[in-house]
Amino acid sequence: MTTIDEPGAAAALPLIDISHFRDPAADRAAFLAGLRHAAHEVGFFYVVGHGVPDEITTGIFAVAKEFFALPVEERLAIENIHSPQFRGYTRTGYEYTGGTPDWREQIDIGPEREPVAPGGPAWQRLIGPNQWPAALPGLRETTLAWQAEALRVSREVLRALAAALGQDEGYFDAWFDEEASTHVKIVRYPGRPSAEQDQGVGAHQDYGYLALLQQDAVGGLQVRAADGSWLDATPVPGSFVVNIGEMLEIATRGYLKATHHRVVSPPTGVERFSVPFFLGPRLDAVVAPLELPAELAAGARGVSQDADNPLHAAFGENALVGWLRSHPEVAERWWSDVLAERG
Repeated sequence: MTTIDEPGAAAALPLIDISHFRDPAADRAAFLAGLRHAAHEVGFFYVVGHGVPDEITTGIFAVAKEFFALPVEERLAIENIHSPQFRGYTRTGYEYTGGTPDWREQIDIGPEREPVAPGGPAWQRLIGPNQWPAALPGLRETTLAWQAEALRVSREVLRALAAALGQDEGYFDAWFDEEASTHVKIVRYPGRPSAEQDQGVGAHQDYGYLALLQQDAVGGLQVRAADGSWLDATPVPGSFVVNIGEMLEIATRGYLKATHHRVVSPPTGVERFSVPFFLGPRLDAVVAPLELPAELAAGARGVSQDADNPLHAAFGENALVGWLRSHPEVAERWWSDVLAERG
C-alpha cells in the first residue's frame, strides 16, 4: 500500500494498486495486508491499476455534460417522479440526506428489468426499467459500457477483500449473479447558491457492499476520520475512490465500517461532475456474518447502532428504506401504501 502525498493533501487516503491482486509476481501477502489496513482503518481508498480504458472514463463525463446541458424540459421528460423504481432525473434540491435537500442534479440508473408482479415483499417493487432521454440516445450505450467496467472493478476489489479477510476469493459471489442490484448515479453539482449553503450531499453511509466513484478534478468529497474531522478525498487522476458499504459492516460484525462521507458544494460559478457506482447484491440477499480469523475477529467493533439509520441484514429492506427516505415525493406518489403501513 502507498499513500498520496501531495501539496494540500495533509491527510490523504490510502492508494491500492488492484493489479497486484492478479499479478502472480506481486507480493500477495503484502498486497492483502495493505488492502485490509485501508478497509479496516479508513474504509475509503483510491484504486489504480484497474485497467478501465480512458475512452470509457472520459466518455461518461462527456455524455454527462451533454445531458445536463439539455433544456430543462428535455431533462424533466425522464424525471424520477414517473418511476416507481426511483429511476431517472432528479432536479437540484429534490433528493434529501439527513432531512436536508442536497444541492445536486442527477440521473439514477439501475438494472434494466421488467417489473415484478405484485404480491411479494415490498422491496420487489424496486425492480423495473430505467428511463432514458430521447434527446440523447448515446447516453444509454455510454452509461452501460461504463457500468460494466465499474462492476468488473468492484467485483475484483470485493474478491480481494474476501481474501484479505481470510476467506475464499469467491466467498461473496453467490449474491452477485445476473439479479444483483447495482446502481449508477450521473451527478452534476452546481456552484453553491450562497456561501452558507454548502451541502452538496449531506453526511451518510452507503448501504450496499461497496461504492466506486469516478470524480472530476474539482474535488469536494470528504471522509469522516476516526476523530470526527473531515478528510478531503483529493482527486487523483486515473483512480477510482472505493468505500465500504453497510452490508460489509454487517458481514464482518464491524471489522469493516461503512464510513460516513459527504460532498461540499463547489464555489459559486463552478460545477463538479461525478459518477458513483454502488455494488449491491440480489435484493433477496440476507447478510450472514462471516467467520473471521481470530486475530481479525478481535478487531471487530460491532455493527453501528444508530436510531436514525438502523442497519438491516436483509438487503432489499435496507435499500428500500434508503430510497423512501431520500426521495419523499416519489415515495408519496408510488409507495403511499408502504408509508402508511410503517407509520
